[in-house]
Amino acid sequence: MNRRQFTNLAAAAAANIAMAGKLAAQNTATPNGKPSSADADRSMEAAMRGPRQQIAMLVYPQFTALDLIAPHTFFAGLMNVDVHLVWKDKQPVAFDRGGTALLPTATFSECPKDLDLLFVPGGLEGTVKVMQDEAVLDFLADRGSRAKYVTSVCTGSLVLGCAGLLKGYRATSHWAARDVLPLLGAIPVAERVVEDRNRITGAGVTSGIDFGLTVSARLRDRTYAEMLQLINEYDPQPPFQAGTPAQAGPGLTAHLRNLLAPGIDAARDAALRTTKVRGVA
Repeated sequence: MNRRQFTNLAAAAAANIAMAGKLAAQNTATPNGKPSSADADRSMEAAMRGPRQQIAMLVYPQFTALDLIAPHTFFAGLMNVDVHLVWKDKQPVAFDRGGTALLPTATFSECPKDLDLLFVPGGLEGTVKVMQDEAVLDFLADRGSRAKYVTSVCTGSLVLGCAGLLKGYRATSHWAARDVLPLLGAIPVAERVVEDRNRITGAGVTSGIDFGLTVSARLRDRTYAEMLQLINEYDPQPPFQAGTPAQAGPGLTAHLRNLLAPGIDAARDAALRTTKVRGVA
């Protein structure tokens, strides 16, 4: 090997060592494959470099608080976002369980026209009312036509369906209300979180936690979503295995179906009336 060959080889070796060091700095995941501190820093920096994102979360009288509060907890932790709690006015909006209320932060007219995410929570009696509220449905149809993501938790998907936003999309809802979705042109899926193109829907109530993490990963990345999961210490270990009809068994499921039947029947009637008036199915 002559001097020139040796010099070229040494230069190539040095370049390879430098590149290896750079890659190691960029890929510092721990041995178990979990994100490192450097990964978390990069994820947060990327979030701050992008344009400020706009999220609108519909609130309405007698919605189920946890449907909204769970995903709101994660969305509010995304950084570089504006989260708008939207209703017709800014008067307190009462939850369906009574005793508490929430203050909207924007009216329909004040809500940004172009949204990164549109979200609707569920409920029962209150949901049936907004399923037939033309002002609500017009607002959702308008913002949903341009939003990057159109989303819901629980029976919020029925409201999206009434606004014509789920026609031809796979979607989920609370297990007791899922069979109403076909009346609205949607394809029902018995999963906790369902993604179909830019539609993301969560099943009943507590699925809002899984939904919130799923959407956070879409708006940011997996590392950022895992940080949110850790800071909120989401490590579910339910004391009972009765969270789905399959787990609860036919007896308990039939009992609850009977209790919920009047509300579900009302939701079905509302879906039929709205599809006839608006022609959304």
